[in-house]
Amino acid sequence: GLMNKEIARRLETSVRNVEKYVSRLFSKTGTNSRTELVRYALEHGLTK
Repeated sequence: GLMNKEIARRLETSVRNVEKYVSRLFSKTGTNSRTELVRYALEHGLTK
């Protein structure tokens, strides 16, 4: 996966915004790590 800094650069936003987005995704999905978040996305058909 990409580091927050690289994600922020690609999305043209701040690192802090990326941190907030990831935190909200953890909360909404009941996950605690990016690995769990990826698994959640795969299991729920949220990926291309």
